[in-house]
Amino acid sequence: MDSSASQNASVIYDTPGNPAPENAITGFFETPDGKRLRYAIFRSTVTRATGTVVLLQGRNETIEKYYETARDLTEAGLWVATFDWRGQGGSERLLDDSIAGHVRRFSDYQNDLEFFLENIVLPDARLPFFVLGHSTGGLIALATAPRLANRVERMVVSAPFVGVHGGRFELATLRTAVGFASRFGFGRMSPAGSKQSNLSFEDNELTSDRARFNRNRAIYETCPQFILGGPTYRWLAESFRAIRRVQDPAHLASIRIPTLIFGAGADTIVPIEAIEDMASHFRASELITIDRAKHELFQEADIYREQTLAGIKAFLPGEL
Repeated sequence: MDSSASQNASVIYDTPGNPAPENAITGFFETPDGKRLRYAIFRSTVTRATGTVVLLQGRNETIEKYYETARDLTEAGLWVATFDWRGQGGSERLLDDSIAGHVRRFSDYQNDLEFFLENIVLPDARLPFFVLGHSTGGLIALATAPRLANRVERMVVSAPFVGVHGGRFELATLRTAVGFASRFGFGRMSPAGSKQSNLSFEDNELTSDRARFNRNRAIYETCPQFILGGPTYRWLAESFRAIRRVQDPAHLASIRIPTLIFGAGADTIVPIEAIEDMASHFRASELITIDRAKHELFQEADIYREQTLAGIKAFLPGEL
């Protein structure tokens, strides 16, 4: 592990208005199939830590985007361990077209999570372990949860990617088209119109907080190597299959980890109805909806973000 300030500086980055936490252990780890993934562990500023949160980012996110959240949790007595998923952020890209958001199999994400837990988090972080997953990270957490019961004590998912907006016929048509394209040689291509866009704050669907929007945009301006475009057909097909598996009541019944689910009431990325339907079949879960909040609850305005953090601190064991 790289623990000095100079070593950290070569792995994680300061960006305007967003300095890296000083209490970081950083580095890269290699997966069994040879992919090089970037990680960081942020140690608690409290002497007696009450556990470690394994923070799972959404699609097209980076470690830098979660500095503020890491500080909130470490100040509350928790360590935070996170890594950039394969194919995004500072981790190894999977295609020659490095801007394409791609994955070969959704299970690769699940295997990366388990490898990270066993080989990076378990040897050096503080027990017990909790999982906190946002959006695609939430889908990965839910998909992997039956295999995590002996290692993870509690789990939180924020706006988990368990559905997309559209009518039943539209969604069925989309799944069919994406699956066809993936099977017949177009899996590494992205649908037309899905390339990286440069939306204004007024047009964004992720947050109502202008300052955090600008801070997050500055990450990609400072570190253009982190830029990611739209997902490939293969990524979409694999994600839709994972969503279908996670929505299966039999899969939800197999999850024994107590789980807190956050839904965003004004989410135009993941429909709140899909999250509510999943929660209705998920006996080990509790759902909290943050009214009027947009998709990225950890990047949202304080009025919404503080509700989310308060719920997490009340749910995780220990004096937070």
